[in-house]
Amino acid sequence: MDYAITDFGAVADGVTNNREAIQAAVDRAHEAGGGRVVVPTGRFLSGAIVLKSHVTLHLETGAWLISSLDPADGIDFAAEFDDDTENAGWEGGCFLFARHAEDIVIEGHGVIYGQGDKVFYDDDSDNGFHESPLAVKGELWGRPRTTYFEDVTNLTVRDVTFRDAAFWTLHMAGCRQVLVDGVRIFNDQRAPNNDGIDPDTCRDVVIANCIVSTGDDAIVVKNTPPMAARYGACENVVISNCVLASRDSALKIGTETGSAIRNVILSDCVFRDCSRGVGIWVRDGAIVEGIHVHHVSGSTRQYADSWRGGRRGGWWGKGEPIFVSAVPRSRPTVPHPGVIRDVTFDHVSMVSESCVFIAGEVGEARPDGSAGPLIENVRITDLDLTMRAQGTQPARWFDEQPSAYDVYEHEIPAIYVRGASDVTVSGRLRREGFYADAPVALTEHAERVHVDLDER
Repeated sequence: MDYAITDFGAVADGVTNNREAIQAAVDRAHEAGGGRVVVPTGRFLSGAIVLKSHVTLHLETGAWLISSLDPADGIDFAAEFDDDTENAGWEGGCFLFARHAEDIVIEGHGVIYGQGDKVFYDDDSDNGFHESPLAVKGELWGRPRTTYFEDVTNLTVRDVTFRDAAFWTLHMAGCRQVLVDGVRIFNDQRAPNNDGIDPDTCRDVVIANCIVSTGDDAIVVKNTPPMAARYGACENVVISNCVLASRDSALKIGTETGSAIRNVILSDCVFRDCSRGVGIWVRDGAIVEGIHVHHVSGSTRQYADSWRGGRRGGWWGKGEPIFVSAVPRSRPTVPHPGVIRDVTFDHVSMVSESCVFIAGEVGEARPDGSAGPLIENVRITDLDLTMRAQGTQPARWFDEQPSAYDVYEHEIPAIYVRGASDVTVSGRLRREGFYADAPVALTEHAERVHVDLDER
């Protein structure tokens, strides 16, 4: 049965707060055992909405569901747990919320609008390049997520368009049996912390046929410590047929690794002008394993950093097509960063401004106390890498944020390996301009590294 929000008093003027009306429609559908809450054509402002089991939120063509930015209208979903992980940003509340529920659907050809364009502004902190992260009005973490869904089984999000998130867009934590299909996310490409899709400690997830354009990472598979404590590993994630544009990573795995992340596949995707293609981090212990990436193409480049209060900041990444990192945080919260193993890439065709970067901490013990490299068994085959200047910044930086290494000057080879074992790289390489004089490969404290690239 359909429950139109206008039948419960919702007004499509873009000004009236329709929270009570929309929540009444959701509650009625839930109490009836299930139903479809319909948002008709028009602009409906609302405070936070609690979605419930067996309810479909349907946005008709021309419908805009608009998030209030008033803190009083949000839900403090993180009040019951603590997390001091850097950049977690739990404090801002959320707009669409569900917890401990099942069979929830968000669908339709309407728009969910986070009003992030009213939160950010350009303070010219990068001296005229207009590429670095924008400044934020008010307190940095006082911005609501567009969604937060925790412990939802059988969650579906399809066909809707998300615009201008003020913080993370689609955050799923501890969810199972998740389908994200045909979703479009159009966020400000200079806005910080406006991730596209974040499966956090989720299991059995399919993300397909999506277009994601963001400032922060497009898709992030992670395991934040509070969710790891509740739900364990993040595993069985399939990502396919997507176009991903980001000033950070197209696909990021980590940095939060409160428990294992395993069995992640990304295929048949395009990366458009990202700071990184695929980035894999361990920082909080645990193991990342069984990661497989194949048949992707596109470009990676670096963007100008900002300088605020005498401190350097900016996007993570300097144009690496592949980035694998196992080093401690600069403010460690666990004794050991963790282990990355059994990772494959094949048929990766990228135009990039930096190297394939694989680096673990040298001399660091594994989480179980044993000796050995923190990165092992990485295989890259059928790589087609073109190193070409594309942006405004010189290619002379390595970026290992967040860690004590931070950002530092370094010669840029095509392949860099440190503190890893059993690494194989094969394929084709073209180096243009000043890249032609750089080494093909540099290794430090690495074992059994084999690089075989045909230069074109």
